[in-house]
Amino acid sequence: MNNLEFGLDTFGDMPLDDFGKPISYARAIRQVVDEAVLADTVGVDVIALGEHHRKDYSISTPETVLAGIATQTNRIRLASGVTVLSSDDPVRVFQRFATLDALSNGRAEIILGRGSFIESFPLFGYDLRDYDVLFEEKIELFAELLKEKPVTWRGTKRASLENADVFPKTESGRLATWVGVGGTPESVVRAARYGFPLILAIIGGAPQRFAPFLELYKRAAAEYGTTAQAMGIHSPGFIAETDEEAWNAYLPHARVVRDRIGAERGWGPSSIQEYQRERDMGSLYIGSPETVARKIARTVKALGISRFDLIYTAGTQSVSSRLRAVELYGTKVIPMVRDILGS
Repeated sequence: MNNLEFGLDTFGDMPLDDFGKPISYARAIRQVVDEAVLADTVGVDVIALGEHHRKDYSISTPETVLAGIATQTNRIRLASGVTVLSSDDPVRVFQRFATLDALSNGRAEIILGRGSFIESFPLFGYDLRDYDVLFEEKIELFAELLKEKPVTWRGTKRASLENADVFPKTESGRLATWVGVGGTPESVVRAARYGFPLILAIIGGAPQRFAPFLELYKRAAAEYGTTAQAMGIHSPGFIAETDEEAWNAYLPHARVVRDRIGAERGWGPSSIQEYQRERDMGSLYIGSPETVARKIARTVKALGISRFDLIYTAGTQSVSSRLRAVELYGTKVIPMVRDILGS
């Protein structure tokens, strides 16, 4: 398992300061930069920033924040998680991340996805009735742009391109690109068709239930004649010195966010029992470093993945608890997982 990689993911949740007061969006963005710098120093492999366009989160342009992180870090890879390609322009996405790749000496990564929220569609003038075709056409164009050669392309939802060359080019000749999937077979097959590595969002239920999606990815790649690339997952959790401390630092804040979003989507309120089930048998990685490390190791062995990303923020957790969680993940959890799997 020497090739196993570990990431941290955040949407730039709006935390409280250590006096229990809300902070500004500007400070929340700077807080994420501080956490990424710490993650770089403690050995985390990847920091992935999500794109959202709602008041719960501070990050709407991941690549801009990642560029700030690039200037203060040396080794950590810089990813979106995800870039909502459906409501963006593939050419501009390529240009922004190629620029980030230059600033970071080749550390940029894109995780393309359709997104779990829909705010970006009306915000940028897209029709939700085109949800599927927008992503299908734009990922097709993006796959062509990644070749870094003049592109001729035609679609129905964007102006066609005729022998168009796009700049800047990357130094390596290839921008690292994944596809983030929420658990639909069609999305898994699409990633395999284009030969993109796969990140599976497992935010509920036993991780083992998702093994068929990873097997589908490998079968689809074989059928399309592409090569099955790296496979990873991202799941929520939190780390503190003890199980009780992590639970108390996570649950009240996570429930507020979940119930706010749930009310918008017609869900009923959450219960403590739901979180307990996810903690004990599902996809919530919460507790002391030892507890979290054991659970991650079980998941890695069960699914055969090569990357695990922890969504380490949930609502208004304090800035100091978030920094401590990042530190414990790098200094305690990652080495423990490697030791468990090595033995």
